[in-house]
Amino acid sequence: MEQDVESPVTILPSKLPKQAREDLPKHLSKECTKRRIQRYVRKDGKCNVHHGNVRETYRYLTDIFTTLVDLKWRFNLLIFVMVYTVTWLFFGFIWWLIAYIRGDMEHIGDKKWTPCVSNLNGFVSAFLFSIETETTIGYGYRVITDKCPEGIILLLIQSVLGSIVNAFMVGCMFVKISQPKKRAETLVFSTNAVISMRDGKLCLMFRVGDLRNSHIVEASIRAKLIKSKQTKEGEFIPLNQTDINVGYYTGDDRLFLVSPLIISHEINQQSPFWEISKAQLPKEELEIVVILEGMVEATGMTCQARSSYVTSEILWGYRFTPVLTLEDGFYEVDYNNFHETYETNTPSYSAKELAEMASRAELPLTWSVSSQLDQHAEMDPEEEEKEEAKIHEEQTERNGDVANLENESKV
Repeated sequence: MEQDVESPVTILPSKLPKQAREDLPKHLSKECTKRRIQRYVRKDGKCNVHHGNVRETYRYLTDIFTTLVDLKWRFNLLIFVMVYTVTWLFFGFIWWLIAYIRGDMEHIGDKKWTPCVSNLNGFVSAFLFSIETETTIGYGYRVITDKCPEGIILLLIQSVLGSIVNAFMVGCMFVKISQPKKRAETLVFSTNAVISMRDGKLCLMFRVGDLRNSHIVEASIRAKLIKSKQTKEGEFIPLNQTDINVGYYTGDDRLFLVSPLIISHEINQQSPFWEISKAQLPKEELEIVVILEGMVEATGMTCQARSSYVTSEILWGYRFTPVLTLEDGFYEVDYNNFHETYETNTPSYSAKELAEMASRAELPLTWSVSSQLDQHAEMDPEEEEKEEAKIHEEQTERNGDVANLENESKV
């Protein structure tokens, strides 16, 4: 690994793993730390990934319907207009060609001559007859006669192909308009994620909500940690994806999204945040991608909304402000406070360190002292001494009670 770092060909700080960047010269390592964190998924849910050098482009044509639906609106409308215009022009030219070959153009106004199409005297009139035929308007001024078998065959072909074009293009536009992506715009995620204590355990939390009255059926939530890693064998895996448990085993990941909900991830030994403390969090290069899925109640289509959080958007020691109140017999949701947070008493240690302290019966003392000092940094020295003495006294009484219980159990 050191040879790769020292090689003048491979010194690319932006592409080296973290372990290799730590061994770089200081001026290079500073450039790496100042590098802006690149998102994998943007806040609006769009994936920041570009697919380049795709050689098998023919696969897009084999699934032409999905390709047209995925196009931007301006290209979709352009193709929509072009398909109809080209078919009208093509069949209009065929109608004009039949009339020209049969000699209808030379007998215009001759009442003894039976043309293929009555009142067809040029390409413009043939183009109009093509539009009337394919759109089944049928003004009645230009009509096909029974003395033109080739015209009858062309009429059948254009009617069938016109129906196919209508079904394809109208279906494409309908799917384009009714895409569930627009429904995902009314599913909102909190601007920040927070880390604080919940039921005596350190938890990572974020908030989700639905702005519409029509609900998302069978809503479920997932979370992924996007972070590059290096294996024990030295293999560097960029943007490695790790599952973040948000209640898979307890069923908490299946949501009844009537009002905004706070999604909680317990930081335990299986969590990727097990060894991350408050001081270490800003140094981590990671991204949390959250995915909300469900069926739209109005249409029955599957909908997916996405968002992400980088380290600068994860607040340690904060909780979300409540948004639900009871007023006049119904619950009122105040979305003005949806993204609001407030500071709370939270230890700055990692979950692993807190577990070790708890195993040594040091957690009540250490947590209380550190958290009190963190939250009341401007407290007077005399008040700090009184607070610490009070905490020590409570801890001594608690230890004495434990000792008495042990003696009674021995007796």
